[in-house]
Amino acid sequence: MPEVQHRNRSARYINIAVDIATRIARGEYREGQRIFGRSSLAGRYNVSPETIRRALAILEERGIVKLQPGVGVTVQNHIAAGNYLAEYGQRQILADIQKRLHTYLEERSRLDAEIAELTNELLDYTFKMANRFQRIHEFRVEPGSPLIGKSLEDVRFRARTGGTVLAIQRNGKEIVSPEANTVIQLDDILIVVAPQDAIKHAQELNLTPLTGPAPNLNLEA
Repeated sequence: MPEVQHRNRSARYINIAVDIATRIARGEYREGQRIFGRSSLAGRYNVSPETIRRALAILEERGIVKLQPGVGVTVQNHIAAGNYLAEYGQRQILADIQKRLHTYLEERSRLDAEIAELTNELLDYTFKMANRFQRIHEFRVEPGSPLIGKSLEDVRFRARTGGTVLAIQRNGKEIVSPEANTVIQLDDILIVVAPQDAIKHAQELNLTPLTGPAPNLNLEA
């Protein structure tokens, strides 16, 4: 129906039809009364004759008024006017509910998108933190390791493995907090604080990861 198709846009001709029907239902216009011609109504509502024609077509379709050439617009049934207003009100309520529902659905979509984004950020951050979690590792320097005979500074151990050498076990002793110029020797055991993925980088340098907890450090230089 015309008013259903254009209600959400507040079509002017629908508002005029509702206004005329309201006046008829209240008894302002009585049944059988001639209420103005189209030109007069167009002037009264300050709209085009075409807009009035569309408004009257709605009312005539429902038996509220009767259009007679040469006579004009005549009120036909005030009960039909009341029924039309009730129908219009119910549809308006439904339209309002639909509009609110649409607004809430859009809001939910926006919130769902934000939740998804925050969830991804949380997972990404958690993954990065897990990768950065520092543990104590022990690595033995094996024959053929490119570190043998070079200082910690020369091999750039931290840059290459992501770990920091806390101590070096050598011949039953431990060198705690070794200097940058400390030279790495075969069979040295490097005690390193590093993320888990340091094992992979260490193996590329021919360092063997040792199982078990790290030993207690004897503070002997």
